[in-house]
Amino acid sequence: MTSTARPPVSGARQAHPDHLSHVVFITAAAAMGGFLFGYDSAVINGAVEAIRDRYDVGSGALAQVIAIALIGCAVGAATAGRIADRIGRIRVMQIAAVLFTVSAIGSALPFTLYDLAFWRVVGGLGIGMASVIGPAYIAEVAPAAYRGRLGSFQQAAIVIGIAVSQLVNWAILNTADGQQRGEIAGLEAWQWMLGVEVLPAVLYGLLSFAIPESPRFLISAGRHARAREVLTEVEGHTVDLDARVAEIEDAMHREHKSTFKDLLGNRFGLLPIVWVGIGLSVFQQLVGINVAFYYSATLWQSVGVDPSSSFLYSFTTSIINIVGTVIAMVLVDRVGRKPLALVGSAGMALALACEAWAFSADLVGGKLPATQGVVALVAAHAFVLFFALSWGVVVWVLLGEMFPNRIRAAALGVAASAQWVANWLITASFPSLADWNLSGTYVLYMVFAVLSIPFVLKFVKETKGKALEEMG
Repeated sequence: MTSTARPPVSGARQAHPDHLSHVVFITAAAAMGGFLFGYDSAVINGAVEAIRDRYDVGSGALAQVIAIALIGCAVGAATAGRIADRIGRIRVMQIAAVLFTVSAIGSALPFTLYDLAFWRVVGGLGIGMASVIGPAYIAEVAPAAYRGRLGSFQQAAIVIGIAVSQLVNWAILNTADGQQRGEIAGLEAWQWMLGVEVLPAVLYGLLSFAIPESPRFLISAGRHARAREVLTEVEGHTVDLDARVAEIEDAMHREHKSTFKDLLGNRFGLLPIVWVGIGLSVFQQLVGINVAFYYSATLWQSVGVDPSSSFLYSFTTSIINIVGTVIAMVLVDRVGRKPLALVGSAGMALALACEAWAFSADLVGGKLPATQGVVALVAAHAFVLFFALSWGVVVWVLLGEMFPNRIRAAALGVAASAQWVANWLITASFPSLADWNLSGTYVLYMVFAVLSIPFVLKFVKETKGKALEEMG
């Protein structure tokens, strides 16, 4: 499913203005998978404490229910590419839409904690598939002149999905008079939070019927006539269709189907560049970013913030996440990948240190003292901002650029898998670590943020302005 951009063999390759709005619609429809990726990942934040109370479970069991979706994510991401190569990109989108829909309904109407966990795995499968198929499809249909900007739709959709999920959670909580288990039309508030996802999931499925199949897949399936029609839709009538089809076929024949064996080196098992990719993925997660999206409402309530305010803070954090992502998208090609990563690491380390200090205070009347409360709130937002404007975007840019062509697909797969594993480790461990020592937990995350600085300085090479063929 990966493809390498090559110089045009003929004529203009950018979409005619009349076609650009259609291309934007196609891209936005595909990016709905990214929206659901973000929405499904973060919506559980509003239900954590209600699930704990409803099923009377401890921190360890609760963490497993929250984190178990990541197993589905890993499986979905690992299988989406092969399935898409067999049945098409659009069909995979439709499968993901069905998985999101079924998961939303099942999660809203669970009989036991065990089937709730099962439905979360189903949703995780959808997330994993959406995380792969959206960027791949957009890259294959976007005209070369607009590929970078259109490709950013996926990341933008993810952070918007996170923000919308927190806004919906906050609105539902207020409808239930601030009670996560408050009843609304026969269901508890947290059930509505998980169930509302069925609306964007169905919309995603409907939109998938309104957009064309990828020209690349159509050509691989021998459907050249339809591929020419789609190329005309997205690139305009000025394109030499025969030349474009020949170019795509040539690129597909040239591609090396990398395997895990290609990643093996003489020392330390894997090639050094693969270890760097794994390191980037792991550091991105070990700073604790997903605690902010999976557990922030629980975290604020644990230090005395009322549920309504805690949900509002989760929403404002998500808005900061969007702002930081936009900043990264603007700066990543101007200032480079390494400078952004280093600024982000330093900012995160400082913010995490402030959070650790604030959470070390003894609670007064079940709440943090006023000074520590303000510091914790500001630092939490600063942490998300520095992550979003750096590691949140930069890591994915680097992973897409840093590997040599012959191993890119396999190496990216290994690095992405490492990211899911690290994500699971942080998600599954936080409730127990917080019960042990909340301040100490943030010190641990701070240490990883500090360690990421020498890692970037020593091992990460700048890829700004370099062609993919220069990576070696």
